[in-house]
Amino acid sequence: MLAWCVHGYTALGLVIAAAIAVLIVEGTEASFQRAFLLMLVACVIDATDGTLARLVKIKETLPQFDGARLDDIIDFQTYTSLPLLLIWRAGVLPEGWNWCLLAPLVASAYGFCQTSAKTDDGYFLGFPSYWNLVALYLYYLQLPGAVAVGSLLFFAGLTFVPLRYLYPTRRGWLNLVSFALALPWTALLAYALSLNATHPDERAHIRQLMIASLYYPAYYFLVSWRISLRIWMQRRGQDALSR
Repeated sequence: MLAWCVHGYTALGLVIAAAIAVLIVEGTEASFQRAFLLMLVACVIDATDGTLARLVKIKETLPQFDGARLDDIIDFQTYTSLPLLLIWRAGVLPEGWNWCLLAPLVASAYGFCQTSAKTDDGYFLGFPSYWNLVALYLYYLQLPGAVAVGSLLFFAGLTFVPLRYLYPTRRGWLNLVSFALALPWTALLAYALSLNATHPDERAHIRQLMIASLYYPAYYFLVSWRISLRIWMQRRGQDALSR
């Protein structure tokens, strides 16, 4: 029963995805804000269901049901297709450049299908399809059109580059630090998305909060790239010694 409850908890992400789709179709500023808030809720579920699954030994208890496949089905919607749909619906990109959204869509499909997408040493390999966050910051920071297009193509390209990225819900002291830093970041985003975006003053406040919240993405990418560089240098040194 506990194992099925955990699968049901994971499946809540599917219900949330349906609600996000409805909000995006509505196409108002308030509905976009609620869609982003639900994406944040979906992230929280995704970050916690794995721990619950391990606690109840879900693979041993229900070997006939693949929870990881259910998780991937939901994640592709909440992390990729729906955020990209929101970018299009909200008119974030310059006119005539919406075709660029195909790049992250295809790149994410490639990333999700890679058997080595999660490494044995506890990292993601390649950009881990955080298109919900890309959409969030592009929408609220109101970056120039060229920067928005460049950001999409840049992160889509990183999907194919075998760099390691932190996996905060995995074991290890660095992941523990990353998870601890993610808690106030999540609270900050939740607070920002609870404000009234239709009021000019509060919308400006939301933008300021979004800028402040960039501390975590900056930390995440800098540390991830530093780890990738260190591993690359170690391997290069080992290859040199073997010669």
